[in-house]
Amino acid sequence: MNTDSFALRHIGIREEDLSGMLKTIGVDSLDELIYQTIPDDIRLKEGLQLDAPMTEQEFLTHIHELSRLNEVYKSYIGLGYHESITPSVIKRNILENPGWYTAYTPYQAEIAQGRLEALLNYQTMVCDLTGMELANASLLDESTAAAEAMTMLYDIRSRDQKKNGCVRFFVSEEVLPQTLSLLQTRANPLGIELVVGDHRNVELNQDFFGVLLQYPGKYGQVFDYAGFVANAKSQDIKVAVAADILSLVLLTPPGEFGADVVVGTTQRFGIPLGYGGPHAAYFATRDEFKRNIPGRIIGVTRDTDGARALRMALQTREQHIKRDKATSNICTAQVLLAVMAGAYAVYHGPKGLKYIADKVHNNTLFLADGLEKMGIYQLNSAFFDTLLVKADAAKVKAVAEKRKVNFHYVDEGTVSISLNEATTRKRALEILSIFSEALGKETPKDDKLGRGTSIPEALMRTSEFLTHEVFNSYHSETQLMRYLKRLERKDLALNHSMISLGSCTMKLNAATEMLPLSMPEWGNIHPFVPVEQAKGYHKVLEDLADDLTTITGFAATSLQPNSGAQGEYAGLMTIRAYHESRGDTNRNICIIPASAHGTNPASAVMAGMQVVVTKTDEKGNIDLADLEEKVLKHSENLAALMVTYPSTHGVFESSIRKITRLIHEHGGQVYMDGANMNAQVGLTNPAIIGADVCHLNLHKTFAIPHGGGGPGVGPICVAAQLAPFLPGNPVIPTGGKNAITAISAAPWGSALACLISYGYIKMLGADGLQKATEIAILNANYIKERLEGKYQVLYTGEMGRAAHEMIIDCRPFKLKNIEVTDIAKRLMDYGFHAPTVSFPVAGTMMIEPTESEGLSELDRFCDAMISIREEIDAIGEGNDQNVLKNAPHTMEMVTSDHWSFPYTRQQAAYPLPYVKENKFWPSIRRVDEAYGDRNLICTCAPIEAYADSE
Repeated sequence: MNTDSFALRHIGIREEDLSGMLKTIGVDSLDELIYQTIPDDIRLKEGLQLDAPMTEQEFLTHIHELSRLNEVYKSYIGLGYHESITPSVIKRNILENPGWYTAYTPYQAEIAQGRLEALLNYQTMVCDLTGMELANASLLDESTAAAEAMTMLYDIRSRDQKKNGCVRFFVSEEVLPQTLSLLQTRANPLGIELVVGDHRNVELNQDFFGVLLQYPGKYGQVFDYAGFVANAKSQDIKVAVAADILSLVLLTPPGEFGADVVVGTTQRFGIPLGYGGPHAAYFATRDEFKRNIPGRIIGVTRDTDGARALRMALQTREQHIKRDKATSNICTAQVLLAVMAGAYAVYHGPKGLKYIADKVHNNTLFLADGLEKMGIYQLNSAFFDTLLVKADAAKVKAVAEKRKVNFHYVDEGTVSISLNEATTRKRALEILSIFSEALGKETPKDDKLGRGTSIPEALMRTSEFLTHEVFNSYHSETQLMRYLKRLERKDLALNHSMISLGSCTMKLNAATEMLPLSMPEWGNIHPFVPVEQAKGYHKVLEDLADDLTTITGFAATSLQPNSGAQGEYAGLMTIRAYHESRGDTNRNICIIPASAHGTNPASAVMAGMQVVVTKTDEKGNIDLADLEEKVLKHSENLAALMVTYPSTHGVFESSIRKITRLIHEHGGQVYMDGANMNAQVGLTNPAIIGADVCHLNLHKTFAIPHGGGGPGVGPICVAAQLAPFLPGNPVIPTGGKNAITAISAAPWGSALACLISYGYIKMLGADGLQKATEIAILNANYIKERLEGKYQVLYTGEMGRAAHEMIIDCRPFKLKNIEVTDIAKRLMDYGFHAPTVSFPVAGTMMIEPTESEGLSELDRFCDAMISIREEIDAIGEGNDQNVLKNAPHTMEMVTSDHWSFPYTRQQAAYPLPYVKENKFWPSIRRVDEAYGDRNLICTCAPIEAYADSE
């Protein structure tokens, strides 16, 4: 037993387990199984050329040495990113806690009440601070959220606006530069015309459907937008405002001066800078737009007993249902970071946030007053935390960098300085001394600097916020620690049992991979610092990009997309740019199989493409005849094929190279969805099958934890012809030589999270990565064989094998009035999260065990599924009071004095002996989805409001 081997710790199957598993499957060796699973013509002929694997200790030493290459300056750059202080109780109990970071998106509400409550807190915080009626449970970053606001307002244009071809969107020149770049990316394919200018002199008219304002402006000026907004609203022009969330503690909320949408980032609520992410963006709007808001909303409903319960509301907005009619492709959010930001508000409460905001503002006043006494002119007439200073930028920069301080240098004569929560009076004095030395001024000694306020009375906040009990109860560390533990106990995460979600690859997120996230040398770097200050980051990011390029067989990689769906969009936009560079502006047809992920058609529409759907045959494969017919029909306008491989049905289609050749022969490019890459690494790759671009879900195949629904990272890997078009950034140049505009706000997306995948690859090495893939395929086929005769597997390859996942058919059980949902809820009583339900085929479950699960856990899961099948068989005709229909069973039910069910308490709660060893109790009974949608409550309303709605 080589205890130095990370692969030994990551991969769950022991060597002694293999022979029995192979016998169950009916093969003599693992090689034979792989041969029967993956078509021989797409197998790699030699292993991956990667660095030799490191031990865990070697990696920790290595990553620490790299961290010392980063120079952690005090950064006052601003532009949407600010140093913040993560309370240690939140860092230890959420960020470093697998009970929080290994959980899945809360689709199974009964075993996710803790996360759902934390997200409801987050939504309430956002609504209170923005003055809006409704907020979602986070987006990816501020710039993405602003783009989502623009496209939502475009979608909800009035009938007359659509009829009159109203396509203009005004963008204030005060918006953040990265936001403007992302707006340009999103606007162009949709035919939206951006008009950038000064809100004080633009002439709005009926050609505009919306506007975007920045509050405060990018260099700190706080504008009074009330008159402008009133004018816009009088012309039926919707108003979006990108607002700094901490400033809203002191400033009039945008909802109070008429905004229709308010967006921003919650990064400065206790989230590390992390060289750009991950950070949770917020999106708030009016109740009338609840059917249009992108992302997820957490709502209040009731359970079977009428008790208060939480769940994801209005799920019909999900792309898997709306597909090409969806207004957004947002899938992954930044849930873990939203949970942290919400906990920050809970811990500090309204008085604590007011103290922090006052401290930031007072230090800014102190700095402004000191500069003025030195004779240095400051331009902002009203400000919260940012000053715009007239000074010789070169002289200031020379002294500042010598003192390890960063400002933002707007031009040669202007410097922008943004203060933050971590700025002390001592730090403010240091800034004064930098200007004193640089410009030959005497530093003022007056200890009365900075009294009063810079905020005009008309813009001061007068309304209350965070009045709910949850924000006024947990202000000691003991109280918050216990509150977070209480929430955690309501959630089933990977630290309890396997989460066998098809298409989501819920593998181990190793502790050694996660430890660097807590290191200040990685966490405290602003994304817009000079690149020479982030040499450690660039070594990691360049190596990671190179390794991903090698793994996929392509020519180049961009790490910028900060979710899988953003990766899809980025890939399609590079294809669009490639066609345009060749004069093929007519190529706008995107062919997508009917079985594809719902984000695929949504992304294609966002990229300005027209979706053409092809059929699948009875075996779940792409219908070649139908595909060929549609390719021939659209040959002149064919832009791309989007294909998932192995297929969404869990099969390696043997005709894949024939399919990709057909697309290329007719001038199209092939986009491969990388959701199922866990079945490819080391055995085959997207380049071999004939793809031109793929995205990779680092939060699936490459071990970044799902965090309850995010963070995600979705880099794209591209063939040589697409490399020149990889996305750029307007502040720090990156991307290809003909880079498209930004896909996410930060130059390298969620750079901090990339450390996890870097560690995963470096510790596994080529052999470990290949072994992980082989064991993922082994585990899936083992489950398939163990469930044989109990459940029908819908699709298999030509030799009867599944890839790394399989679909079991639950529709025959409708004869007993049992739906797939009943099986999902009953699995909770056995201590398991359900596999993926009703995707890609309604009434089915898609099971993916991953390589990090051991044989004992696989057997427990199979035993549970077989036991549930026996429970179904035992149901008599017309018996709706059975153990599946009443699942899940709570502790309150089982310990009640009243028990009227025709089965025993033991059968309800402890259906198999192993459950007694580690019982997980759902905290509520089955939720009432329809009731929650009819009575939508999406904030921490008092209990009376819930009662009133009933």
